[in-house]
Amino acid sequence: MAMDQQEANMFFHLINDLYNQSSIILTSNKAPKEWGELLGDQAITTAILDRILHRVEIIHLNEDSYRMKHRSTIFGQQSVSN
Repeated sequence: MAMDQQEANMFFHLINDLYNQSSIILTSNKAPKEWGELLGDQAITTAILDRILHRVEIIHLNEDSYRMKHRSTIFGQQSVSN
């Protein structure tokens, strides 16, 4: 969901306050290169990514969803996995 200017600024301030003081775990279904579109401001996006990516450990998961793999359908106990 895209952020407006005020939300993007608030997100920047949150990341900036946590930077060098706490660990940050973010999950996203968007690659960092797509964040500019979501945040609506390339300068804020660059500043946020600069702080997040400074000492980063990226874990990229390409497997099927564990949650969906083990979920039962609403119609019974049949699994929805392939």
